[in-house]
Amino acid sequence: MKIGVIHYNFPQFNFEQFLDYCQETGYEYAELQLTDVWTADIENPEAEAEKVLKQLEARGLKASALASHNDFVVLEAEQVNHQVERMKRVCKLAKILGTNVLRTEGGQPKDSVPEERWVEAMAGCFSRLADFAAAEDVYFAVDNHGYCTNDGDLQLKLIQTVGSKNLGVNLDTMNYRWFGHDIPAINRFYEMLAPHAFHTHLKDGTGSRENYVGAALGEGEIDLTHAVKCLKDADYQGVWCSEYEGREPTDLGYRKCCEWIKANV
Repeated sequence: MKIGVIHYNFPQFNFEQFLDYCQETGYEYAELQLTDVWTADIENPEAEAEKVLKQLEARGLKASALASHNDFVVLEAEQVNHQVERMKRVCKLAKILGTNVLRTEGGQPKDSVPEERWVEAMAGCFSRLADFAAAEDVYFAVDNHGYCTNDGDLQLKLIQTVGSKNLGVNLDTMNYRWFGHDIPAINRFYEMLAPHAFHTHLKDGTGSRENYVGAALGEGEIDLTHAVKCLKDADYQGVWCSEYEGREPTDLGYRKCCEWIKANV
């Protein structure tokens, strides 16, 4: 079993302190953010990725995925070209970090792309990357995050439209509930998408939108047992990555999540 944690919601730690926390808590993998290696003031992100790899290796850690922070809800040719070429560079950064999984966004809603064309727009970008992904052996795990991909039926339609074995999902167990889906619908999404999962965010909580309250794993309303079963039945081989957005201090919350994964996965 591969136990991981997303580098997110650790305001009390700098990057190296976060890595120390991972090692001390029992996490073996970390999902890194693109900003860990590439920001506006980093002129050579490839060199920064090499530096981060050494920091991981010094602690016996590995990268589970790199979050790409892309926006594929675009239709204009110049914007599509920009997003595609940018993603190719992000993929190469992931490979330097030792992972071939990109946790990707769908994108952001915008007036220039009506909702009925979201899948068309996202599929257009991913299709342009399909041959590249196959050649580089990289995998795009589309997160059910935000507004444009927070529906299991839409995610499956996107996968089927692109038709590439390198396109799947990051299965976030809570985000569907945050968006407003009920538990039976969410459980159906797990069943549909577990065979397409390249990465996970095991996350718990209660409520939707303004009523959402995060919780440590096992302390919310999400049917985590069903999610784990679906993934295991699909022979999921990726990292079981925790994400915590509760009200307790995050170091305590993530420690609880690590213990839950060890006991229940």
